[in-house]
Amino acid sequence: MSKRLSIGAAFLLGTSTIAAAALIPTLAQAQVTTSTIRGFVQTEAGAPVANANISLVNTETGFARTVTTDGDGGFAVRNLSVTGAYNVEVTAANLRGQRVEGIRLSLGDESLLTFALASENFEDEIIVVGQRQVVADLATGPNVSFGITTIENAPAINRNIADIIRLDPRVFIDESRGDINSVQCVGQSSRFNSITLDGISMDDAFGLNSNGYPTERMPFPFDAIEQVSVEIAPFDVKYGGFTACNINSVTKSGGNEFHGGAFIDYTNESLRGGKVDGVDTAFNPFDEIRYGINVRGPIIKDKLFFSVAYEKLEGANTFNLQETVGNGAFQISQAELDRISAISNTVYQYDPGTTPESFDNADEKILVKLDWNISDQHRAALTYNYNDGFNTVRSDGDSDEFEFSNHLYNRGSRIHSFAGSLYSDWTDNFSTEFLASYLDFKNDVRSVGGNDFGEIQIDTGDVTVYLGGDDSRQSNKLDYQKLDLVFRANYDMGDHSFLFGAERRDLDVFNLFVQHTETELRFRGIDNFENGLVDRIYYNNAPSQNPDDAAADWGYAQYSLYGQDEFQLLDNLSVIAGLRYDWYTTSDLPTENPDFVADYGFSNSQTLDGEDLIQPRLAAVWDATPSLQVRAGVGRYSGGNPNVWLSNNYSANNIDQVGALARAGRGGQPNPIDLFAQTYSGAEEGVPNFAGYAIPDVVYDAVGSGVGSNFELNYLDPNFKIPSEWKYSIGATFSPDFDTGESIFGGLWTIQADVLWSDGKDTAIVQRGDLVPTGTQTVNGVTVPTYSSPLMDTFVLTNSDLGNQAFVASLGISKDWDNGWSATLGYAYSDAEDVQPMTSSVAFSNYNNRAYTDPQEQVLATSNYNTKHRFTGSVSYTKDFWKDYDTNIFAYFQSSSGTPYSLVDRNPNSYYNFTPFLDGGGVLLPGEERNGRTGPSWTKVDLKISQDLPGLRADDRAQIFMVIDNLTNLLNDEWGVLRQPSFPLTLAQGQPFSTSFDASAYEIRFGASYDF
Repeated sequence: MSKRLSIGAAFLLGTSTIAAAALIPTLAQAQVTTSTIRGFVQTEAGAPVANANISLVNTETGFARTVTTDGDGGFAVRNLSVTGAYNVEVTAANLRGQRVEGIRLSLGDESLLTFALASENFEDEIIVVGQRQVVADLATGPNVSFGITTIENAPAINRNIADIIRLDPRVFIDESRGDINSVQCVGQSSRFNSITLDGISMDDAFGLNSNGYPTERMPFPFDAIEQVSVEIAPFDVKYGGFTACNINSVTKSGGNEFHGGAFIDYTNESLRGGKVDGVDTAFNPFDEIRYGINVRGPIIKDKLFFSVAYEKLEGANTFNLQETVGNGAFQISQAELDRISAISNTVYQYDPGTTPESFDNADEKILVKLDWNISDQHRAALTYNYNDGFNTVRSDGDSDEFEFSNHLYNRGSRIHSFAGSLYSDWTDNFSTEFLASYLDFKNDVRSVGGNDFGEIQIDTGDVTVYLGGDDSRQSNKLDYQKLDLVFRANYDMGDHSFLFGAERRDLDVFNLFVQHTETELRFRGIDNFENGLVDRIYYNNAPSQNPDDAAADWGYAQYSLYGQDEFQLLDNLSVIAGLRYDWYTTSDLPTENPDFVADYGFSNSQTLDGEDLIQPRLAAVWDATPSLQVRAGVGRYSGGNPNVWLSNNYSANNIDQVGALARAGRGGQPNPIDLFAQTYSGAEEGVPNFAGYAIPDVVYDAVGSGVGSNFELNYLDPNFKIPSEWKYSIGATFSPDFDTGESIFGGLWTIQADVLWSDGKDTAIVQRGDLVPTGTQTVNGVTVPTYSSPLMDTFVLTNSDLGNQAFVASLGISKDWDNGWSATLGYAYSDAEDVQPMTSSVAFSNYNNRAYTDPQEQVLATSNYNTKHRFTGSVSYTKDFWKDYDTNIFAYFQSSSGTPYSLVDRNPNSYYNFTPFLDGGGVLLPGEERNGRTGPSWTKVDLKISQDLPGLRADDRAQIFMVIDNLTNLLNDEWGVLRQPSFPLTLAQGQPFSTSFDASAYEIRFGASYDF
């Protein structure tokens, strides 16, 4: 959209206003990385001035562009970098020229300038009419942009853009799981977001992570970012690949002067926690240090520039399993653990490790950017980004579970990405942009003790003890590559601005996920473990006994075509109307299972090939008064559905992968099964040919023959449609200037309000494909359906008859004062509902991890991710107590409603008699609704204090700073405490909430930086 700024009233809008806008308001496609300045030139009498010369210069890079106005006095300069400040000068015959200086643009913004030239014959005289920071809206809709001042001064303790965008009350950051920081926009999962950096898709394209990134942490250096925007409903057809929100970042560019900086910060266990609500946090010892450097400047003045940023983390993952060790309920004694360890070493010749306390982790990232001003008409940019990082995490970490250290696993990932763009202004009214990007992703997931020994579980009665290699990491590898090509063209004709675009995305995936390839052995009691008497033996593999043969190796291409017209319907009313068309192609088919075809009458080799979707967009902006703007729009969006849901159909076909289960007392097996009486195969060279290292032939031979106790087959509904969401929005921005003469209430204020309604179509859900209703029965006062399973056991990815829905209303107020104070206050109300929460990467968990009366039901209920009420605020103060060296204080505040949850019976199989088999969620208690209850609210304050110091040169600045996460807990251990229902947000009657020590305990970081 555009925002008209009349040249004649000279004012300066502070950078904090950009942040204040936050309070108001699949595969991701390449989104917007530039800005546009449009304008009109007229006489003081209002007559259009044709053939006026418009000269635009970027004062940092020297980029210059000259255009002339058309017959209506209009002009447009597109594809402008958001780095640097612009001077715009207007000259015309027989009129006095004007110049506006110091214009800084917002990401994705289209700003509209109106020049009124005096009809006096002073052709050689240029009047400087003002210096201003242009802060216009993004693409029409409830969206927001954050500038460099907010990025640098906010208390971003994680050095993550999530620390910035949380200023928007419609964006909730889940801080309960360490540094994952899942971004939940307008009551939806982070899986449905899009994240882009300089046109490169940086979201989790496969869909395994909760943080929205493909990597363990934000994959690009924090200091590389120039601006970041959150776009919830941008009604421009360029936007696609999401249904929640698009998070779009643009990096800094070099200029004609050398600039840069370095930083270092530090924390350890003595700077974390203490007590949370009277409970000692007892963080294990650790040290964590982060450091980085960034440099940018010219290679060839006015022509070629570089920008480089590097960041490194050297930290630790800490664990506190001592709470499981003791003599009370759900505890195991140290003597029992010592005995288990001794048995493992002597009987099974495997060292299980120790009680986990702390493991090192690391993260390294680098970004290199080149900008080339080819000519006044052409500009190019190239960005390279690298990230490699890992964490050591628990796999089985419930309160009644204990893991020896070698059962934990390292979860790592590495990306290389490249993006190039070419921006061309062929004439004054025709411009194009071409973007190409490539991303290569590889993950590395393996148990701490290696993957050559299977998993052992020992049920002691109160606690299950785990040792060996985690069952889900024994054969686990993911590689994928993405190639994006984007072409767009803009043509201005009078009051109309036409956009046409075409895009292609290619995704190639290699996903290896086979559980139990080294076996899983379950024992009842320590004595049975010592005597080799096992209750169950699980084994999965390809019939060839090579796990790689069971991998999902597949891909697809997505195409997009779009066009739109943005035009002035009236002098104060602009309209944007467009159409976007997406379609999919693939030649990769899941392996067909003949038994499935015989049962179901169609093939399980269904794909998205040929599926398509038309997405209309329509919006309007009405400048009602100079201080009031009203906007409204409607549009259809698609994207964000994790590709892992499709990948399951390629890997879980029960042909490429086969499972076998030997169970004591079943299928002719003795009770218990004597491991010493078994024969073994598959042991690697140099290890014992015994349980753990080798595979008992009773299951090894079954898998080799292609016959076993398989899990449910996964398939795509033959009638599957691309899920989408209609978004309807209306909002307003009111910017009154109260000339009261008072220092507190006088001056310019910004008040914004938005209402958003979302209506999902063809929402993706998982159901059992084999169940047939047979009647009903009443169990524990709950009437439930009964089912038979006459067909092969299956899960189907299908569309719901109902669509997810959401209503979100937000309000924000912001104000800057001349004395260095700034403040913002925002509120959002959210009522988001979904059919299924779809929390997992596998079909079984998506189907089970929820509350229900009927597991096959399609019922709209409160979303797992809904935050009904959320308040956010910030207060900042800047003062040079020491002349020319600022002290900066920035406090962030949030108060949110609690997490939704359900009261359930945790034994659903007693209701359904194991048809289907259910595990993980629960049957709703009488009178209860899914997520019909709400947990405790959460309130916290974060703080950053920094002090500028002299540098080695006059214009250099050193700085020392302190960031306090959850200042509230530091002040009082009963404050800032986050209590939540345990995953999957289901509680039994009387079950207490869990306390998140990660989110509740304060953390302090001290640091220093140097900028030149």
